[in-house]
Amino acid sequence: MTSRKSRDLLSTELSPHVSDVTPGRGALRPARSWLHSDAPSLSLNGPWRFRLSPTASGPEAFAVDGFDDQGWDSIPVPSHWVMEGDGAYGRPIYTNIQFPFPIDPPYVPDENPTGDYRRHFDLPADWSDAERVLLRFDGVESLFRVWVNGVEVGGASGSRLAHEFDVTSAVHTGDNTVAVRVHQWSAASYVEDQDQWWLPGIFRDVTLLARPVGGIEDVWLRTGYEDGHGRIEAEITADASAFPVTLRIPELGVEHVWTAPGEVAPLDVPEVRPWSAEEPLLYEATVSTAAETVALRVGFRTVEIRGDLFLVNGRRVVFHGVNRHEAHPERGRVFDEEHAREDLARMKRFNVNAIRTSHYPPHPRLLDLADELGFWVVLECDLETHGFDQVDWAGNPSDDPAWREVYLDRIRRTVERDKNHPGIVIWSLGNEAGTGGNLAAMSAWVHARDAGRPVHYEGDYTGEYTDIYSRMYASVPEAEQIGADGARSPLLNCTPAQSARQRTKPFLLCEYAHAMGNGPGAFDQYEALVRRYPRLHGGFVWEWRDHGLLATAPDGRPYYAYGGDFGEVVHDGNFVMDGMLLSDDVPSPSLFEFAAVTRPIDLVFDGGKVAVTNLRHTADTTDLSFRWRVEHDGVLVGSGELDVPVLAAGESGWATLPPVTAATDAETWLTIDVALAASTPWAPAGHVVATAQLDCTARRPVPTVRPQAEWQPCDGNRSLGSAEFSGGSLVRLGDRAVTGPWLELFRAPTDNDESPSDGVEGSDDSIAGTSNADLWRRDGLDRLTVRRIRVEHTADALRTLDKVSAANSAAWVMVESIWSLEDGELELRVEIEPSCGWRTVWPRIGIRFELPDGAAPVDGAEWFGLGPLESYPDSLRAARTGRFTATISDLSVDYARPQETGHRSELRRLTLTSGATEVLRVTPLPDTRGRRPGFTLSRHTPQQIARAEHPFELADSTTSHLIIDAVQHGLGSRACGPDVWPEFALRPESRTIRLRITAG
Repeated sequence: MTSRKSRDLLSTELSPHVSDVTPGRGALRPARSWLHSDAPSLSLNGPWRFRLSPTASGPEAFAVDGFDDQGWDSIPVPSHWVMEGDGAYGRPIYTNIQFPFPIDPPYVPDENPTGDYRRHFDLPADWSDAERVLLRFDGVESLFRVWVNGVEVGGASGSRLAHEFDVTSAVHTGDNTVAVRVHQWSAASYVEDQDQWWLPGIFRDVTLLARPVGGIEDVWLRTGYEDGHGRIEAEITADASAFPVTLRIPELGVEHVWTAPGEVAPLDVPEVRPWSAEEPLLYEATVSTAAETVALRVGFRTVEIRGDLFLVNGRRVVFHGVNRHEAHPERGRVFDEEHAREDLARMKRFNVNAIRTSHYPPHPRLLDLADELGFWVVLECDLETHGFDQVDWAGNPSDDPAWREVYLDRIRRTVERDKNHPGIVIWSLGNEAGTGGNLAAMSAWVHARDAGRPVHYEGDYTGEYTDIYSRMYASVPEAEQIGADGARSPLLNCTPAQSARQRTKPFLLCEYAHAMGNGPGAFDQYEALVRRYPRLHGGFVWEWRDHGLLATAPDGRPYYAYGGDFGEVVHDGNFVMDGMLLSDDVPSPSLFEFAAVTRPIDLVFDGGKVAVTNLRHTADTTDLSFRWRVEHDGVLVGSGELDVPVLAAGESGWATLPPVTAATDAETWLTIDVALAASTPWAPAGHVVATAQLDCTARRPVPTVRPQAEWQPCDGNRSLGSAEFSGGSLVRLGDRAVTGPWLELFRAPTDNDESPSDGVEGSDDSIAGTSNADLWRRDGLDRLTVRRIRVEHTADALRTLDKVSAANSAAWVMVESIWSLEDGELELRVEIEPSCGWRTVWPRIGIRFELPDGAAPVDGAEWFGLGPLESYPDSLRAARTGRFTATISDLSVDYARPQETGHRSELRRLTLTSGATEVLRVTPLPDTRGRRPGFTLSRHTPQQIARAEHPFELADSTTSHLIIDAVQHGLGSRACGPDVWPEFALRPESRTIRLRITAG
């Protein structure tokens, strides 16, 4: 057995730099701002020669000037090598918490894919006048070393951070060679265990910079705002010989000259407008010497914590935010500005006002776009050591002095690069790295460097070194206990004294509402708490988008791959598919739900008026129009503009509703849409930011159930109107085969359903470590069996009584189905009554019909009810009552792992179609408590969907399946958060489903 000492010696001999915790070596320059300068620069993006080796210990002869690399491949920079070459350079790896290698810091396996890069560049002759030439790398994963003309100039780690090397002495006019060696694994990998794909390579820009004599090394224009006045505190880093330095802001008439470094002092600017996420006003500024001009965009705003309130420009901020990774299905983390701009514009259209840059600084241009379009930004350092949780945090670098400089270097590079952005209002030390002295040292450095922005880190539960109390996935009751002034319950990992201290700070949910697959639920419950308790400042949904990578299925169809699809030995499956935006940029229903809950204008009906509240931080309502419309059963009968007074941010007012005459034979609904009055950089005029509906229907009684004459036994082979029955079961309607109904208690488990319970949240029947889906399969809800007890009839009715049992349960359900002719229409009434002894919540209570294709396959639906998207008991706020149409494929969401999808709630009327032809009409009647059923229409049964791991695994079907649900279990956020709220948990109960059915 090899001793630890022997192994350490061996590792040192093979590749000492890979296990070195020093963050950078050689001619590495100090961190500074990412500036827009008129000094010469040369992009080195483009094709590079490339060779991949299986280990980190290959010979370094490739870096020698004149080395023959003609036999090498070509690879684009920026890119990830595992995303190139169709698998020739390895494959992506996805893990959430666990490391993809043994935990043995700072060592990594000898099997360490290493990419060698080479390219030539021509240095212009006029660059010989430069004081220095810098080579900048904006992002390399994970450790890299650099040679120029055969001379090693240095190396660095910190994958999502910028590094600049002074290559002045190594370059010359004319042809030059740069060589870079990149190791996939290094000591740095232990502090980059973010929930994402491991994607090695040079994935951000590479740039050569000519730094002029008398140039500007760095600029920081710190701004403040109060009562219409701005303030600039300038920090100019330049040699004394570079002065005078001139600051110009033409729009404000500012032209200020500092003739010497000692003269640089704060500058008051009268009559400025503030920057905010809603009104992102930026002023073009330049800072110039005789040799160089740097361009910046300045936004005036003051960030402060006052008591337990987080304020910008004196007003409380509510973060309606998302966690954002850099992710693209074909490029990985390679930045594309056009796509990023549209991504941010999409966020704005869905009422997202804040971004947490989980869990690293993004490409610097993204922050320019965020300033321009308007977002509150929590900028997070490139730091996470989550895998140490698997060993109870033993050996965690966060409290190891040997790693102190690694941590400090990362926060310095984070803050220095992006300090000029007004949108950044909070610095975050990183994510899920435990706690310890190194994090405290990072916080101390930030406080000393930038007193104008607070420090965040969720893992500082007791508040020893951060300014904001932050938690992830706190339940609704726990969040209320944090927000309520009178609460005294101890907080997570806190003593009573520490709990009291944390309650004096602003509270932020840095992650909540885990948006994995179909879910989450309870957006509205969290939002209600934020409105009730000022200490609660909102939070950031996990997360913005799915991280699927485009791949090809065995049958040639494209699909979006997740963990395990690339043959990884260690992976975390589809946990990387947890966004409100699907991998192909399609918004999921959860994004519409988020937008409805976080609407910036609140509308509350009260008699013949509506109370309008402007919930915005800064903007008044002059940019909005208020439109009303009246519909009868979803058909427009009137519309107009609502007269609403102009409301300042935070102000409320009243508007008079138009007179509405209820229809005598239809439902009458008044809808108010709040829309943009003019186009913005992120949405066209008419874009709706908030909607509210008022039911103005004149109530009508539900048709009573006609008592039947005495029932007589029969064989069940008969007809009722256009319906034909065999053995008591429907087999045909008119000229088309329609079979059913069958009791359906199962749904294809959502990702939340599949998540193990902690035994605390949700159902009383939760078993710690067991998912609801496991319990449903345990009890056989996916394998129901039917025993028909009897079939009876009258002259115009047919009744069946079935005992439905689950495969592995002694419990059962009695199902009574009565078919009758009522006023010439075929009516079905199903009474569902469970026995005692069911041990868990149910997924649904519904009945299923099958419609084989025949001559006219069912391909769509028209309905009057809630729509247009799917809805569930704890996710209804985005739904509105109206008339909608959709194809059968569009009724379902193409989640990366097939699961329950497509349920539409509160159905009034449904027509199944084949092209323009009506196939079947269904009119549900509310039950005795006024509850209406919902429907799901799919080409696959819940059982078939549950067996598939990817959409391409669902075979083509020749049958459509219609499920009418009396009720469904809620969605919750259990994949990484609270379970379904008890109010929306479906415990076994009796239900009635009543339908009137007509063949097309």
